Amino acid sequence: MLRLTTGRVGSLLARRATAAFTTSSVRMASHGHEVADVVDMSQPLYWDRRDIPLPDRRYKDVLSATDQSLKQKEKGPWGQLTKEEKIALYRLSFCQTFPEMNKKTDEWKSVLGGIFFFLGFTGLVVWWQRVYVYPERPITFGDEWQAKQVKRMLDMRINPVEGFSAKWDYEKGQWK
Repeated sequence: MLRLTTGRVGSLLARRATAAFTTSSVRMASHGHEVADVVDMSQPLYWDRRDIPLPDRRYKDVLSATDQSLKQKEKGPWGQLTKEEKIALYRLSFCQTFPEMNKKTDEWKSVLGGIFFFLGFTGLVVWWQRVYVYPERPITFGDEWQAKQVKRMLDMRINPVEGFSAKWDYEKGQWK
């Protein structure tokens, strides 16, 4: 018996918490602001895409009085429709035509500009690190030091069978 009452109390509290949450969120969202429209994502959506020429639904769902009269006229012979009426009927079903969808845009300019901006910024960061962050280059990277190192390795006959010293002609004093 005790279990039954605690279960009922728990469900009652859960219902109250849910009701309080929904009413408070509506109140918070409507403090002088418009409440956003809820879109039912379970319904088919309209897309203007070249790879899907026939979208799942028409462009205009809610028709005005003129649109409805035009739809009634559509049921009759199409030879009696004017060119403007045919275009208006097309615009009821589709937002854009294929040439309008294929029209080139200037978006590539902004993308290329953004790429060049970030490349320039990266170059500035690398230059700043080279000047202010990295230490001086070691003297072992200099040409003079490397020439001395090669001379020393040849004098010591480092790896004389197949390696470095094997490629030096000691009689002539030059590379083989």
